[in-house]
Amino acid sequence: MISHVLKMSAVAAALVTCSLGTAQAKDDSITLMVGGISKIVYLPAKLTENLGYFKEEGLDVKLLSEPAGVNAENEMLAGAVQGVVGFYDHSIDLQSKGKNVESVVQFAQVPGEVEIVSTKASETIKGAADFKGKTLGVTGLGSSTDFLTQYMAFKAGLKHGDYTILPVGGGNTFIASIQNNRIDAGMTTDPAATQLVAGGKGKVLVDMRHPEPTAKVLGGLYPAASLYMPNAWVESHHEEVQKLVNAFVKTMKYMHTHSAEQIADQMPKDYYGGDKALYVKALEASLPSFTTDGRMPKGGPETVLQVLSTFKPQVKAAHIDLSKTYTTAFVDAAK
Repeated sequence: MISHVLKMSAVAAALVTCSLGTAQAKDDSITLMVGGISKIVYLPAKLTENLGYFKEEGLDVKLLSEPAGVNAENEMLAGAVQGVVGFYDHSIDLQSKGKNVESVVQFAQVPGEVEIVSTKASETIKGAADFKGKTLGVTGLGSSTDFLTQYMAFKAGLKHGDYTILPVGGGNTFIASIQNNRIDAGMTTDPAATQLVAGGKGKVLVDMRHPEPTAKVLGGLYPAASLYMPNAWVESHHEEVQKLVNAFVKTMKYMHTHSAEQIADQMPKDYYGGDKALYVKALEASLPSFTTDGRMPKGGPETVLQVLSTFKPQVKAAHIDLSKTYTTAFVDAAK
């Protein structure tokens, strides 16, 4: 009898172990939050999925979307996702708040952002100094568009109370805010920027899709779109992170060996906004912002720290260790 009970217990234990193993296998998926999945600045995320590179690495990656980068960041900090496809500057900002996250692969060497002035306000807004008394749109308070807008205003000699920051999201909600005169100007990405200009609803005030004009505005290259993750998670999941980086590095190489139209063909049709030709035009305008190999541009982290320190007292007062805000180890080892 005792022998029978022991055998049954062993079988039960084996079944439990098998069940746990199955559950763990199902939980092996990695969830990434994208700060606006249809934005061209974050195109590498969906493109990597559609090219099948995640699967080639044996990964089950789920992509979620949150229009504002600051909200995507909060999802990661809450443990709801393992990483964020968002701007590198959040890594520095978070370290000043006692939270360590790092970029493991860098998609963009410049923001890819455009400060758009509504056609109606374009006669009175010729530069950042003219922001005084105006309402400026950003994706969200505490987002990278908020950071960059504040920096431009500060460098133009303005104080916080001289202008109003209004979170309006991105894409269609940003376009509607310009068209409905909720904002006088605002910072957005493609394809929204190109759509507004093409439709005669807005004009470009500052273009940060290319290295040269970005350096003039920000003092150097400003590494932006990246995959950033908690340092602790990276440390305990080296294999998974390496596979993610392998997949993304393949995508960056694909983007620089294929035309904008070929890249657009790999994207969901609803990203075109009903006009594929205009989407391709927007993509062509943004391609120079992307890195060729996923590497952090030299001097980039220092530029970001300098920009944030200009108007964020908490960052200025902190002793930021830039070496903990990004790593090139996985890109160096990418296959």
